[in-house]
Amino acid sequence: MGILDFLSGEFIDVIEWTDATRDTMVWRFERHGHAIKYGAKLTVREGQSAVFIHEGVLADVFTPGLYMLETNNMPVLTTLNHWDHGFKSPFKSEIYFVNTTRFTDLKWGTKNPIICRDPEFGPVRLRAFGTYAVRVSDPGKFLVEIVGTDGEFTLDEIGYQVRNIIVQAFSQIVASAGMPVLDMAANTGALGKLVAGKISEIIAEYGLEIPEFYIENISLPEAVEAVLDKRTSMGIVGDLDTYMQYSAAEAMGKDASTMGATMGAGLGAGLGMGMAGQMGPWGTIPGARSGAAPAAVPPPPPPVEKVWHIAENGETRGPYSRATMGQMAGQGELTRASLVWSAGQDGWKPAGEITELATLFTILPPPPPAV
Repeated sequence: MGILDFLSGEFIDVIEWTDATRDTMVWRFERHGHAIKYGAKLTVREGQSAVFIHEGVLADVFTPGLYMLETNNMPVLTTLNHWDHGFKSPFKSEIYFVNTTRFTDLKWGTKNPIICRDPEFGPVRLRAFGTYAVRVSDPGKFLVEIVGTDGEFTLDEIGYQVRNIIVQAFSQIVASAGMPVLDMAANTGALGKLVAGKISEIIAEYGLEIPEFYIENISLPEAVEAVLDKRTSMGIVGDLDTYMQYSAAEAMGKDASTMGATMGAGLGAGLGMGMAGQMGPWGTIPGARSGAAPAAVPPPPPPVEKVWHIAENGETRGPYSRATMGQMAGQGELTRASLVWSAGQDGWKPAGEITELATLFTILPPPPPAV
């Protein structure tokens, strides 16, 4: 390097940082010999802070603005002041620029399931993931506790540690909250505030803060979700007998077109078999086996037993079969005034007005004769 290039480097008096990256948190201003001249201009832009290190000790933190480094507490001895030392100043100073903007849309998630106790399902395993934002709240503390002498510190170097803190705080809060799993989806906002508050207490020691924290999803294992789906389906179905009748009728409707296409062939085959049976062994129908008996017609399916529900004290019980209703009538648990309902019935009615149940109250034995 020529003498002119060296001298031009010595007369640089503008100290600034324009960040072209999206993940740099701290950048050290590189100066020949780390010497800062007297009267140098320090430019700190919005979203930045400048930490001044003099002789290895944190001297000051500069907020956004323009500063002239010419006060007594600044290192005024530079290489130009020490020409007789061959441009080697014994005073070394450094300036670190700290990015104080928010680093957003950062991902977090539970690597392994979290075991917690649900009041309804018992022990369950949960997984969760979401996003968060982080920013430097105390540049001096962040430089001393985390960065050290790293000339270019990026988010990746602290991101893994922050995610571990988030997962630990989330696990502790969810495990001790006692909140039902089915209610967590409706309370992700409240859980997020609790987790963010606990995280802030820990990362504040690093000079960081979490201005945003979101829980996007809390999920159960696939096997548990499958069982929960079945349970939900059963709750939606309600009266199983009515649902089965509806499903059978719907299936018959779907098969109507297919049955119509094959009805002609089936009817012809049925008539042919009937004629062969009437003609007996002397029948002359080609291909008819002599003495063949007509095909047996399968019996019709048994009728579906009718069941009733009972309304009592604002709650419903049932369904009960007629035999069970008879036992209840004999024990006095069912009276003529008891409100009952069955599939296809128009609203709740007293049991004494239902034809099928009215006889239950007429077959009771009369009171015993007086002695």
